[in-house]
Amino acid sequence: TNTTGLKSLFDSGQMAFMANVGTLAVPTTRAQYLARSVPLPMSLFSHNDQQVEWQSSIADKPFVTGWGGRLADLTDAFNSNNSISMSITLNGQNSFQVGRNVVQYSVSPNGAITLSGSSAPTGTSFAAIRTKAQNDLLAARNSNLFETAFAGLTSNAISDSALVSSIFSRALPFTTAFPNTGLGQQLRTIARLIAAAPELGLKRQVFFARIGGFDLHESQLGAHANLIADISRSVSAFYNATVELGAAQQVTTFTASDFGRTFNTNGDGSDHAWGSHHFVVGGAVKGGDIYGKMPTLIRRGP
Repeated sequence: TNTTGLKSLFDSGQMAFMANVGTLAVPTTRAQYLARSVPLPMSLFSHNDQQVEWQSSIADKPFVTGWGGRLADLTDAFNSNNSISMSITLNGQNSFQVGRNVVQYSVSPNGAITLSGSSAPTGTSFAAIRTKAQNDLLAARNSNLFETAFAGLTSNAISDSALVSSIFSRALPFTTAFPNTGLGQQLRTIARLIAAAPELGLKRQVFFARIGGFDLHESQLGAHANLIADISRSVSAFYNATVELGAAQQVTTFTASDFGRTFNTNGDGSDHAWGSHHFVVGGAVKGGDIYGKMPTLIRRGP
């Protein structure tokens, strides 16, 4: 019952599983890995390094850009009149959305992230006077290129925040209920921004949401079940919202993670593993199937 939402999506053909996937530099067998006879991902089993490699898709070279950022660079031309970036993150800066041209824009699950002290520069209150002074400073001509760039970025951030805040001040554009969890609220916000895409001048969007808590070594069963249940309820609610918005065929959701868990124990529970299973959800997904090959689980040792 913990995964009723995902099961329904799988049964109805809107979800597919990707079995036993992980970072690779080249196709690698177990024998080749043990013999170190082929190039391997950098810093295997290191959480931070594997997160970056998943998000860059280049496992044997230092990080430069993320594949979501490269995708945004290639498709941003479709957004001919966009007001804000097509790359929006709901959980802080990340490697996935780092591009050469398109810059990721951060939004909180509660709406726009505003610059402290900024407000509408009207009236004679102290806040209004302070905001006008701030705007005058940002608009002033600077001989220093860094100051000019900083002023431009700050001005854009203020105007972007005002636009996003106006969108979030309105009623929800859907009736689908989302779980009151970190992931549920991130996906709820993404659904609101998808609904606002025409107003934002966006025909292509890339979103990033993130949750933690999967680094489980002991007492894994209960905690893992709760995490998966949250994912099931949140992702199924998000898909239902895209159906309600008439966008299910245009929105694809997928998971990515820096590691799996071993079948064998490390003496204190499961340990860091290399391959894991992921899913893809959306109206355009050829679901109801498992792509790839499930691993053979063999317990070694006493």
